[in-house]
Amino acid sequence: MELLSQISGLVWGPYMLLLILGTGALLMVRLGGMPILKIGYGFKQLFKGRQGQGEGDITPFGALMTSLSATIGTGNIAGVATAIGLGGPGALFWMWCSALVGMATKYSEAVCAVHFRETDDKGDHVGGPMYYIRNGLGPKWGWLGALFAVFAAFAGFGIGNSVQANSVASALNNTFDVDAKITAVVMMILVGLVLLGGIRRISEVATRLVPSMAVLYIVAGLLVLILNAGALPDAIVLVFVSAFSSEAVGGGAAGTAVMLAIQFGVARGVFSNEAGLGSAPIAHAAAKTDSPVRQGTIAMLGTFIDTLIICSITGLAIVVTGVWSGEAKGAAMSQAAFASTLPFGDVIISLGLCVFAFTTILGWSYYGERCAEYLLGTRVIVPYRVLWVIAVGIGAVTDLDAVWLVADILNGMMAVPNLIGLLLLSGLVAKLTKDHFAQNP
Repeated sequence: MELLSQISGLVWGPYMLLLILGTGALLMVRLGGMPILKIGYGFKQLFKGRQGQGEGDITPFGALMTSLSATIGTGNIAGVATAIGLGGPGALFWMWCSALVGMATKYSEAVCAVHFRETDDKGDHVGGPMYYIRNGLGPKWGWLGALFAVFAAFAGFGIGNSVQANSVASALNNTFDVDAKITAVVMMILVGLVLLGGIRRISEVATRLVPSMAVLYIVAGLLVLILNAGALPDAIVLVFVSAFSSEAVGGGAAGTAVMLAIQFGVARGVFSNEAGLGSAPIAHAAAKTDSPVRQGTIAMLGTFIDTLIICSITGLAIVVTGVWSGEAKGAAMSQAAFASTLPFGDVIISLGLCVFAFTTILGWSYYGERCAEYLLGTRVIVPYRVLWVIAVGIGAVTDLDAVWLVADILNGMMAVPNLIGLLLLSGLVAKLTKDHFAQNP
């Protein structure tokens, strides 16, 4: 455990955070700020995206819901609370910063994914970092794409499977006293039934569950903020002040608290929205679209919705209610914030955690499956799905401290090949973007 903690600290240390933020900032500059300036255009394409325009397997809207199903999860509830608990309210500010540049990263990932996607021997559209690294940079870079696929195929069993299943089992046990073994069996059955239908069924389930649960969570969170409106201005000031000051999180060595705010804010922000990890473009590569740029503007909304809306609501609720300085940690902190204001606030958090974690398991199953297919061909799909379902059951009833750390390490290592690929392909992304908006002002 100590060794894993040290490796995780190294992988998610200053150099990794600098690489993630630096890549996003460079892409934002090369795109001329387009991801921020064209948010309205992105939402317009999203609403149009309920119907496909071109070849693909799922609608552009379904692709975003599938990617959101994998990103909206424990990171939005437990991750935000952990960041604030360890880095103070200022961590929320740095989470926002990572999300803003992350929009450029997520946009570029989707553009490359659609532009360089392929069709496998089953007729399905496949893409993602492994394909745009190999097809965009040439065969000599194939090893880098394979490296990403290996990291992602294994990382999924941790961050996208057993950790999520364990969160569901814990939430149901703590709130409704449901035995973890029962949760394990039910989840294995539900996940298995969805996976039988492949990406199309995953997309259908995500399209129904993600918007409804997200809206319910957002409404509940806004109620907490409205009922604590008097304390909201001071809470926002505290977020900004503690982002640059050590005093707001208990003093200590000058600059130490600020560095903690930056580290945990950026790391948990990336953990939540996955911008730069290379997972989301695997879903967007399956979209029925004839325009990489159009799908890219839809994809970047995933980071906007996940972090700038949902994570912000969770974070501000924690700060405005004052629970961030209490004894509660992780998801319990978010529960305490909602329960302090709403009659069934803790139940809302528990149900939200369960639904978000369940959809994350579905979304990541597709990511891992596609990475395994890239390495071993379509024959690996069925065995991978079987292993995935088994891992759900194991995760629900097992102590996962070590799994958390291994998953965190693999998650970070996924980002390196992907970010290298994006940096080398940034010129192409900028050119495709410029050409598209010259024809569609």
